[in-house]
Formats: sequence, structure tokens, C-alpha cells
Amino acid sequence: MTPVYFSFTSAFTLGLTGLAFHRTHLMSALLCLEGMMLSLFMALALWMLQLETTAFSAAPILLLAFSACEASAGLALLVATARTHGTDQLQALSLLQC
Repeated sequence: MTPVYFSFTSAFTLGLTGLAFHRTHLMSALLCLEGMMLSLFMALALWMLQLETTAFSAAPILLLAFSACEASAGLALLVATARTHGTDQLQALSLLQC
């Protein structure tokens, strides 16, 4: 495995472990998701450069657009949660509470 692939893989796994272990605040979960999406974008862009074809050249831009939509939806949920519950802690978000 080349050092470039190792760095992208380690960045993705660090984001995944951060998402799995640091689940106290919604903002930290959103930041870990953004780190994972950024590492996927960079790996996909590098892969498209290595293929030297124009067939899938729009794939990294499409992934980046979906990542921006995911970030805006996550921030909207963060604001709505902070307004209704008064905190962004994930323990306060329970489906059993009204």
C-alpha cells in the first residue's frame, strides 16, 4: 500500500472511530462525518486522476455536492435540536420523549 493510500485510509478510519467513540455531542458527530466525506472525496479524485479517463470525471464533484447537502442538513438538524432541547448532546435525543 502506497503512503498516499495509507493516509486516505487512515483518515477515513479515524473519522469512523471518532464517530463511533465520541458520541456525546451532535456537532462532533457531524465533524467526523465531514472528515470521512473529505477523505472519500480526495481518494476518489486521486483515483480519477490515475485512471486518466473522462468517463467518471464528474464523480468527485457529485460526491462533493452530496457532502455539502449532508452538511447543510446536519447543521439544520443541529440548530433545530438546540432550539427545542436546549443542548446538542445526543443523549437528550430520545424517540420515547415527546
